[in-house]
Amino acid sequence: QVQLVESGGGLAQAGGSLRLSCAASRSIRNVVIMGWHRQGAGKQRELVADISDGGDTGYAASVKGRFTISRDNGGNTVYLQMNNLKPEDTGVYYCKAIRLIAGTTYDYWGQGTLVTVAS
Repeated sequence: QVQLVESGGGLAQAGGSLRLSCAASRSIRNVVIMGWHRQGAGKQRELVADISDGGDTGYAASVKGRFTISRDNGGNTVYLQMNNLKPEDTGVYYCKAIRLIAGTTYDYWGQGTLVTVAS
């Protein structure tokens, strides 16, 4: 059973920075995409950023230019550098990994880490 373990959440002031990390509990193959999603209070979970095994990145419009996603060479650890944080960035941030095996995708989620941005 693969587990994704997030760390780095906490309290930040508006305009501040936090760095989230997500590591797989063991080395896993065929991870094609890793990403970060978040869920604010009373809101649906939304994609924040993702990165492919080829290094292609994508960002939600609300975080573009402020957040940076990166992935280690082994591909099983992903980071989210969050700068110029805003109160609306508050939420639980979840790491997600997608594996592609024989044409079928498998999703793995972390347990989430809380980010609170104070105004």
